[in-house]
Amino acid sequence: MNRLTQSKKTAILLVLIALTLACFGLSPQARAVDPPPDGGYPNQNTAEGEDALFSLTTGADNTATGFDVLDSNTTGSDNALASWMWRATGSLLTTRYNHTATLLNNGKVLVAGGSGLATAELYNPATGTWASTGNLSTGRELHTATLLSTGKVLVAGGGIIGGGFLASTELYDPVTGTWTATGRIITKRLNHTATLLSNGKVLVVGGYKAGYVALRNAELYDPVSGTWTATGPLTTARYYHTATLLGDGRVLVTGGHDGGASAELYDPATGTWTLTGSMSAGRVLHMATLLPGGQVLAAGGVALNSAELYDPATGVWTVTGSLNYSRFSAAAILLPNGNVLVAAGGFPFHRQAELYDPATGSWTLTGSLVNNNVGAPGTLLRNGKVLFEGGLDTSGAPTATAQVGSRAPSFDGRGTNRD
Repeated sequence: MNRLTQSKKTAILLVLIALTLACFGLSPQARAVDPPPDGGYPNQNTAEGEDALFSLTTGADNTATGFDVLDSNTTGSDNALASWMWRATGSLLTTRYNHTATLLNNGKVLVAGGSGLATAELYNPATGTWASTGNLSTGRELHTATLLSTGKVLVAGGGIIGGGFLASTELYDPVTGTWTATGRIITKRLNHTATLLSNGKVLVVGGYKAGYVALRNAELYDPVSGTWTATGPLTTARYYHTATLLGDGRVLVTGGHDGGASAELYDPATGTWTLTGSMSAGRVLHMATLLPGGQVLAAGGVALNSAELYDPATGVWTVTGSLNYSRFSAAAILLPNGNVLVAAGGFPFHRQAELYDPATGSWTLTGSLVNNNVGAPGTLLRNGKVLFEGGLDTSGAPTATAQVGSRAPSFDGRGTNRD
């Protein structure tokens, strides 16, 4: 196991140890940074019912047979409760963690690096299988991957086995399945964010450099020239933050290590950052999602189940409904119906996913995941399903398992499919 992955897992274990001390009143500070031991699943968990539903799936992972069967003959109450259902799909060709997953224009998913690997794989939703594609020139993890307007994927920064930091960046061409080197970033960094701007450039922000020193600087990648240039620095150095492209073209950065509850806005027209309203709580390893109405939903983070909404028009945050569980390093995915699906966070790992409804400002527990893909990136597929792959299992070991989720059919009181 390389030092980068080990350091992240060690940090998580330290969080859990601190929690134990806090529970016995030995460390007041630990109470502010640890997830509570809330016992895993709630009383209303419907795993048994969902297992029974999944047992009806007799087709291969590459078909919708199981869901077709459910559409035609499932009328039980568990189906009504679990508006999302999960099932295993083909496993990755190798275990990996701290990797990236990018939806390509052809509908396939590119998974690159992780665990210090240089290998990459493609997931085909039509067959539910993975296939090797060209290797990165350098193994890396904790990097970023951004789909460019050209259809190529830009991978930037990250680290290598042995704890080194990378300035190299590479482009993946889905047509040829190969990687080519492009301009080097100005500052080597890990755990940064990369955002595709409306003008086609990529904004890389924050992260940390050697010695876990948080970074303030930001830089821009120009796909036309293949070069990086410095842009205005953040007002506050941060990593484990979020970066969200707003409807007006600005970028909202929130929280993170050293960032606390602060938030700031980047204006591509001026290349400068300005502080905006602060969140109600400092958040680290949290989620941020742009909603259809233009607001940004910030949710969770270490030791937090709270959520709040940012209004770009006023620069003000408003508290909204809380998650059922505290979650960090989870994935938040905007669904086609405008709801937000949250799943695969840890530790402790909760199999049940949650749905946020902007219309009601509330969260609802939904179907339980079938695999433990802690910290895995989530990808919304073109068929409306959601893919999770890799990450850590509950023992803390990297895994190759993968799963897909789909909205379960709804039925009326007579067992008639409403969909």
